[in-house]
Amino acid sequence: MTPIHEPLSEEAAARLVQVAALSRTPLAIRGGGTRGLAAAPDGAETLSTRGLAGIVAYNPAEMTMTARAGTPLEVVEAALAEKRQMLAFEPCDLRGALGSSGIPTIGGVFATNASGPRRFVAGAARDSLLGVRFVNGRGEVVKAGGRVMKNVTGLDLVKLLAGSHGALALMTEVTFRLLPVPETATTIVVSGLNDAEAAAAMATAMAMSVEVSGAAHLPESVRGRFAGGALPDGTATVLRLEGLAASVAVRSQKLAASMARFGAVTHLDAETTARLWREIRDVAPYADGTPRPLWRVSIAPTAGPSSSPRSASKPASMPSTTGRAASSGCAWRPIPRPRSCAATSRPSAAGMRRCCGRGRRCWRRPPSSSRRPRRWRRFPQG
Repeated sequence: MTPIHEPLSEEAAARLVQVAALSRTPLAIRGGGTRGLAAAPDGAETLSTRGLAGIVAYNPAEMTMTARAGTPLEVVEAALAEKRQMLAFEPCDLRGALGSSGIPTIGGVFATNASGPRRFVAGAARDSLLGVRFVNGRGEVVKAGGRVMKNVTGLDLVKLLAGSHGALALMTEVTFRLLPVPETATTIVVSGLNDAEAAAAMATAMAMSVEVSGAAHLPESVRGRFAGGALPDGTATVLRLEGLAASVAVRSQKLAASMARFGAVTHLDAETTARLWREIRDVAPYADGTPRPLWRVSIAPTAGPSSSPRSASKPASMPSTTGRAASSGCAWRPIPRPRSCAATSRPSAAGMRRCCGRGRRCWRRPPSSSRRPRRWRRFPQG
């Protein structure tokens, strides 16, 4: 059985890394265990951050918080809800889609750069990260960034560690910025568009001054699984508006008038809007327990219609949930399990693809550990 270490302090974590470095023992960094996509190297021991929990500082007036890496995300969000504040980047919860368990942690959110539909407006998780404390491969405690917004000169270690999946260091404490919870929200639904028409409609909406904070195209095959079946028949291209009630009312009218030339337009209330975008964020239609490969395709927004993974077994009409952002896009696509994952995992000109099985990764980018300094190779790649 693989040894699991759960240090209760930063100093104890540093000592564990020092001992592992001296004995040349690989360490697999683990947060809440909700993703489980990276296979640990042979002989690796697990270093968990679950014992490093607790909110260190919270300043609602400055809209910043400092928390230890193992703090459950639900604890952070509960504290923010009391002051009507939120994490701007909408961290996604993929436990259902990946068939995993565990409890998401705030350190894991930043280690995986987990971001949701608001990313193209508020930035990804890395853009909200102000400062970190971490233990490097030598067992040294390092501090980078701070607790205020400011420009960074030299190497920006804060941004470097965000999304590194524990491959570069063990984050022990994170400081991040917050945003107020919008007073209300509404969703404009444009029905009956194909993929190309939906891409054009979303591009038009986001070029307007109405401040769209979320955009997605839901094909007919998955449309009924969202918002308890509240969406109209046909494909659904959904556009979210947030803010003050009076502002949202004016902007929604302007957006609806512009979208009317693409197709039938309907409005969703605030409660239905919250449920719909939570389900889009968490890829809810594919959290049904079915064991199958699930592709996450990162693409240019206008490349959505041609972004299907290459596979001889691809059905003629593939269910997909395509999120579109101002400068990047993302599509989730389940497909029948191919005979050889390697045969379908090549990136195309449209973008980069990654195939994730339920609870495990069946493809990842070619390893590049040979290019890293020797002291970093003890950590598993993300």
